Amino acid sequence: MCNFLSPEAQNLAPYTPGEQPQDQQYIKLNTNESPFPPSPKVLKAVSRAETAKLFLYSDPTCAALNQAIARRCQLKPANVLTGNGSDEVLAFAFRAFCGQGRPAAFADITYGFYEAQTALFGLEAVRIPLREDFSLSVEDYLDFPGTVVIANPNAPTGMAVPQADIQRLLEANPNRVVIVDEAYVDFGAESCVPLVFRYPNLLVVQTMSKSRSLAGGRVGFALGSPALIEGLNRVKYSFNPYNINRLSLAAGAAAVEDEAYFQTCCKTIQANRVWLAGELERLDFQVLPSSANFLFAKSSRFSGQELYTRLKENGILVRWFDKDRIRDFLRITVGSMEQLAQLVDQLDQLLEAV
Repeated sequence: MCNFLSPEAQNLAPYTPGEQPQDQQYIKLNTNESPFPPSPKVLKAVSRAETAKLFLYSDPTCAALNQAIARRCQLKPANVLTGNGSDEVLAFAFRAFCGQGRPAAFADITYGFYEAQTALFGLEAVRIPLREDFSLSVEDYLDFPGTVVIANPNAPTGMAVPQADIQRLLEANPNRVVIVDEAYVDFGAESCVPLVFRYPNLLVVQTMSKSRSLAGGRVGFALGSPALIEGLNRVKYSFNPYNINRLSLAAGAAAVEDEAYFQTCCKTIQANRVWLAGELERLDFQVLPSSANFLFAKSSRFSGQELYTRLKENGILVRWFDKDRIRDFLRITVGSMEQLAQLVDQLDQLLEAV
């Protein structure tokens, strides 16, 4: 460890990203990327003319992108903040709405960045266990006095919370912020975006990494009341005003405007998910109900670590978490049918050899 680290930095437990091999020798079903390329409109928007402007700073207000998102979500630009992926937007939110006397609460099994970011900012964090069946009950959060953070659908389980339950949280305490992380909402869950005008304490966070095929573009956004967005901007302009580069601004706006391509990709993933769930159940896996672009599944014959290792040895990457309660589960991205067919073929061979 570096001798120059501060005590605070030494105590951090950084988030561990999924493996990102650059040689393409694996079928990657481990990081919930889209199996589809970006919209053709994105490729057109990231043009030679726009690339030639890279010597100029990007627009710190992200006006064109914010306007495109606002139009699509039937909101106003004042309801939108965009960021360098939803991870940055979440960091802004933790810094803006948590602190002394305002702890954050989130599930014990959820997106690992919540833990990492609260630790980075020295915030008090309360972890509330999911129920035995891995469902999240809003009853467990109703009396919490601080900021509530809910991934919906949850990661890595893929399970969703009904919009009506989120409303109960919002109404139970109008003086606290409820952050709903909808990174995977486009694959079948019920979005809380329609509630933004009604509840000034609601912040919805989304990303273009999954359903809009821009994981490498790093574009995320928050939707909320103008007061909440002003709070996020206060943090943004204290940290990195030019937080989205010119090419990603153009790509994000074009992706939002190609609704037909977006819908086609999402419907294909949903159909592929149904097929994969059926095949895994045929192979005697326990498969949790998913509204995301991945499945969380447990084999009856292999431990999670062993199955992860064997699949990797055979050229397929999935995600394994060495954590209590979920150590025997694998998170499997719903890829193309070709990718999924190869996964199922490998699983068939591995199980036949037992």
